[in-house]
Amino acid sequence: MQSGASVNHSTLIANRQVIFGRGTLAQLPDLLGNAPQPTLLFCNRSFISGPHWQRLAPALSPLLVGHEVVSHEASPAELDEWVTRWRGKVERVLAIGGGSVLDAAKAFAALCQHPLPCARYLEKIGDTRITAATLPLIAVPTTAGTGSEATQNAVVTDQQQIQVKASLRHAEFVPQIALLDADLMQGTPERILACCAIDAFTHLFESWLSKRGTLLTRQQALSGMQLFYHAWPHLNKPGEDGDVARETMLMASWLGGQCLGVAGLGVIHGIAGELGAIKPWHHGEVCGRLLLPYLNLLAKQASPDQQALMNTLAATLFPLQTINPALLLVNWLKDNDVYRFWDDAPTLTEQDVEWILARSNSKNAMVDYSKEQQRTLIEAAWPVGQA
Repeated sequence: MQSGASVNHSTLIANRQVIFGRGTLAQLPDLLGNAPQPTLLFCNRSFISGPHWQRLAPALSPLLVGHEVVSHEASPAELDEWVTRWRGKVERVLAIGGGSVLDAAKAFAALCQHPLPCARYLEKIGDTRITAATLPLIAVPTTAGTGSEATQNAVVTDQQQIQVKASLRHAEFVPQIALLDADLMQGTPERILACCAIDAFTHLFESWLSKRGTLLTRQQALSGMQLFYHAWPHLNKPGEDGDVARETMLMASWLGGQCLGVAGLGVIHGIAGELGAIKPWHHGEVCGRLLLPYLNLLAKQASPDQQALMNTLAATLFPLQTINPALLLVNWLKDNDVYRFWDDAPTLTEQDVEWILARSNSKNAMVDYSKEQQRTLIEAAWPVGQA
């Protein structure tokens, strides 16, 4: 499993406590009440108006000082506004939602303990190093995709003013407690299930192929991809089969969050992160659209190290198959998807493509992909026209 390109050490920074299982959301009131602190809730609108909150509110509301609704990836200006409103009034943060909610809460928790505006600390554009200071955070994901409940980074996005998608990052920003309750995913639309899941797979897959990969990260990534394999075709099924699949994908997503924090990601995220600075498209769908042509590229041009890892992956997931591992994987993903995320692609302009390519990179991929190869991936994922 080890590749000659791998480093020989890795450091895993993980949650202090993980509460896993369907129905565990009911433990939140006791979790907060046993250690009372002024706690602010970050959530999305669908949660605050949904059945889980209605059941939980009588016991949980008295333990909260308030809540903030997050409807998209938070901008520096929104984070600064929240910090101004709540600094000094909050000692703990509770986040219940998808990746955007969890990232906003993580960023808020850190910025409450820092004196400068968000943009001053932000990767790519900031001029000040962020420190370990942060409020304690409990993260409760309602989707299985980003793995934000297990990562060190809080993604911040501004598509209007400074056009940047970047992170606030520190080992201490990993949420102290992650509560993983797959019942929160019941009723999620097929598109969201599929797009989030393909994001989780991309985290695992790029960590698997990372030049920073070690036995530790690759074992986690392989375990996560095995879980993904069992869950992917069944995410939208009713009854117990769907419940088990969604819980399985939630575990795969959590493992993906751990992997990416240690091994890092590759060219897919090197492109997707820059595209996310200018387009309000679902990040998982963006990664999925890039993943399919990337697998076709791997089928033709994989390095020996990549090929060895692809062979190991294929032997694990598809032990009786003999065709090219990358082609086998791309065909299986499309044949078993509950939603065709690759259809009906929106259009990029040539100016968009040039903007992305001026900033994109291969990140931790074993191969340094040229700008022309990156262009090929982009043009295979989206039609390109004139402004």
